[in-house]
Amino acid sequence: MISSLQLALAAALTWSLWRLLRNFVIRSPLDNIPGPERPSFWTGHVKDLFGRHGWDFHDRLARQYGSVSKVYSTLGTPGLYVYDPKALNSIVVKDQHTYEETSWFIKWNHMILGPTLFATLGEHHRKQRKMLNPVFSIVHMRYMTPIFYSVVHRLRGAISTKIDSASGEINLIEWMARTALELIGQGGLGYSFDPLVSDFNNEFGAALKEFAPMTFAMQIWRMLTPYYTSYIPLAIRRQIIRWAPHKKAQKMRAISETMAAHSRMIYEGKVAALAQGDDAVVRQIGEGKDIISILIRANMDASEEDRLPEEEIIAQMSGLVLAATDTTSNALARTLHLLSEHQDVQDKVRAELVQASPDGEDIPHDQLVGLPYLDAVCRESLRLHPPVSFLSRETREDIVMPLSEPLQGLDGTPVGEIFVPKDTPIFVSIRGCNRNPAIWGEDALEWKPERWLAPLPKALSEAHVPGIYANLMTFLGGGRACIGLKFSQLEMKVVLAIMLRSFRFLPSDKEIYWNLAGVNYPTVGRDGIKAEMPMKVEAIHA
Repeated sequence: MISSLQLALAAALTWSLWRLLRNFVIRSPLDNIPGPERPSFWTGHVKDLFGRHGWDFHDRLARQYGSVSKVYSTLGTPGLYVYDPKALNSIVVKDQHTYEETSWFIKWNHMILGPTLFATLGEHHRKQRKMLNPVFSIVHMRYMTPIFYSVVHRLRGAISTKIDSASGEINLIEWMARTALELIGQGGLGYSFDPLVSDFNNEFGAALKEFAPMTFAMQIWRMLTPYYTSYIPLAIRRQIIRWAPHKKAQKMRAISETMAAHSRMIYEGKVAALAQGDDAVVRQIGEGKDIISILIRANMDASEEDRLPEEEIIAQMSGLVLAATDTTSNALARTLHLLSEHQDVQDKVRAELVQASPDGEDIPHDQLVGLPYLDAVCRESLRLHPPVSFLSRETREDIVMPLSEPLQGLDGTPVGEIFVPKDTPIFVSIRGCNRNPAIWGEDALEWKPERWLAPLPKALSEAHVPGIYANLMTFLGGGRACIGLKFSQLEMKVVLAIMLRSFRFLPSDKEIYWNLAGVNYPTVGRDGIKAEMPMKVEAIHA
């Protein structure tokens, strides 16, 4: 009798042989597209693309090959690295159902997080977004603003205590991560994760902080996910992962279990409060107007066909917390890092904030989001240093990719469009598009908030970049654009409004190195192990 494991191994071997035959015997339509030589037969450019020190490789692709180049994925599979605006319009908007999320990305996130927004496709994904969209509206963000201010005032108190009792230097990324977790906790889940006092151990927060670096460190395993999840039964996979003497796999399992357990605990508390009636709900943090409480109510009232299963709501909780914590906290840390290096810009933002509220009161939502220089600083930081540098897609069928400008093929002929075969990996370079000198100008690699206070280049408006925010790809576009854009923007501006009026931020004497990952993160030095960002902080006394 042939066992399930033997069948799985035979299927995997057959698939590998087919891929090798297709990639090395059959000529690819991408053979004429320029790109770097493949460094490895088995892994292609995966280590270059996904390695924590991969910045030079990404920048070399842009500098040497332009807005479209050929790269290689696992087992010699040719793919495309893209930031051409017209091609991006096709990928994320016009033909987004052909350029879907990669199967490994979907299956990995489903395995680790459950059926969250990051792990669903097509109608299933649209159904989930339909339920979530109303709680990310501007109207709801106005309600959230006092909650955000309350959390950030606690952060200010904690940092004041910290700098008074120490040398004036703090680990900024730790405080930004804790604050972002508490903001999505209160605003998103109606739950307090962190009192924002010194030396508070938060198991959920620690798991979130380790998620992105660990997933990038396991990239080869991530890309193989479709094959072992398709051919090896779930019960066997669970036993294998528990027995496997693989430190990273065990760490990833622990992260997954921690996030799931905390999300379920919070969910059950919400459901119990709703069952007790409005009085019990109002007594909770956020008074029942947090994202998940509204989602649970809406789900109860939805028609049978629109209703989400319990496991999906719990998965959304883990997914939302993960997405909102890492990206925004690292974007805030990067912005404050830049402001510490540009004291003149920091002074201008602080002056604008003081003028908006001379008495030091919290600036109301509509006035805060309308402050031009604060907005310019946020936009420029997110342009030059997007928290997520690139995303992966794969073609579900053959398609022709249009280009803004022809590229020169390896045979010397101009290539005005590219025939892309089914199952081709596509790497969407957010960083490349945001820094493209052809549309942003010769100063595209400079951090210049003032560029947002003058007319933007004509080439930019003519390029029709498909991003949903400020002609940038930072929050993507199309049907898989970042649903939490307004939440993230408000969070950044509330934190900066309070912190810059209370403190002056100065660079540390230690070298800060930003690592490439699912969400880029800082360490002390290039070889630093943990996320860390020391910064000098001085109190400003009114």
